Amino acid sequence: MGKTPVRMKAVVYALSPFQQKVMPGLWKDITTKIHHKVTENWISATLLLGPVVSTYQYAMWYKEQEKLSHRY
Repeated sequence: MGKTPVRMKAVVYALSPFQQKVMPGLWKDITTKIHHKVTENWISATLLLGPVVSTYQYAMWYKEQEKLSHRY
């Protein structure tokens, strides 16, 4: 019933200061990776990009209409 001490080992992870390329494959062939993700999940990509693009286009249209409104 008594408590006995347990030895713990500390593990420290660190990068070597001489390591030049931390994640070399991350940006390698990024366009192919994006194309693959979009074609694989085209419904999700449409549902994500559709509202963003539509909102941006509406904002630009509204800004242009605001510029033209004072001319008449």
